[in-house]
Amino acid sequence: MTKATEGASVTLDLLKEKMAEFAKERNWDQFHSPRNLLLALVGEVGELSEIFQWRGEVPKGLPGWKEEDKVHLGEELSDVLLYLVRLSDICGIDLGKAALRKVGLNAIKYPVGSKGSSKETKQQQ
Repeated sequence: MTKATEGASVTLDLLKEKMAEFAKERNWDQFHSPRNLLLALVGEVGELSEIFQWRGEVPKGLPGWKEEDKVHLGEELSDVLLYLVRLSDICGIDLGKAALRKVGLNAIKYPVGSKGSSKETKQQQ
């Protein structure tokens, strides 16, 4: 992080701007088609999945994980986020607004009284 962003709240707009600038400086816009970005995102999700692949269920907070494993996890999560932000930008989607809309739709689909097991959720879909 730079001095300007240390301690500051990071927004999707800031990440979008940083990613656009990063790609432009490297002349990567020519490669950032929606398809290419989606495939890169899928690859990064695969790398993220590998971290959990043989660990079984992992409790919240990752107790017992080495600090280097948590740092690696943060890097892979960041790769996924950055590709998602870039993909939404290239597609002209305001990711923040789309996510808030989706939370609202999910609140309608799964009202407060609909707590239950994952089996119940799957049967309702």
